[in-house]
Amino acid sequence: MSAPILSPRFENALRYAARLHARQKRKGSQVPYIAHLLSVCALVLEDGGDEDQAIAALLHDAAEDQGGEERLAEIHAIFGEPVAQIVRACSDTLQSPKPPWRERKTAYIEHLATAPPEVHRVSLADKVHNARSILRDLRLYGAQTWEKFKGGRDGTLWYYRSLLHVFRQSCSGFLVDELERLLTEIERLALEESR
Repeated sequence: MSAPILSPRFENALRYAARLHARQKRKGSQVPYIAHLLSVCALVLEDGGDEDQAIAALLHDAAEDQGGEERLAEIHAIFGEPVAQIVRACSDTLQSPKPPWRERKTAYIEHLATAPPEVHRVSLADKVHNARSILRDLRLYGAQTWEKFKGGRDGTLWYYRSLLHVFRQSCSGFLVDELERLLTEIERLALEESR
């Protein structure tokens, strides 16, 4: 019998993420937050990510949304330095209260431009799943979708177009192509709704 592809560390991360985000829902919906984390993790694994990257995908919002530096220290203690580094790099802030939206997003884009490949993979998977959710919501709810985003329609489109530019410069593969395809369709729908 061959060894499992993912170790008990991964199972532990699944349980940890499920407990940590048990009461959290996706913004403006009734969807349990764990659905997003599982989707991001699946995309990371499908893109060839290793176990540390898969664990970081499950935990990529843990420090930002569930406890800041203290949570990040706990992740480091349980899952190790490589996972903690990716989680930190995928967080646009660990401050509470959070700085203004545009300031945070601009700093994240600048930081991402020099981030290592493992951070790009997890961040890109996160953005692909978010873009899928935006597109689905635009098809279901139309322009009111933008109301749940602090950047509104124009800010959100700017942010995703800027991220795509960074990813195009540093990554290749199906996730970058998928983000571009999704963003093109989101922009098309946004243009239609503004007519």
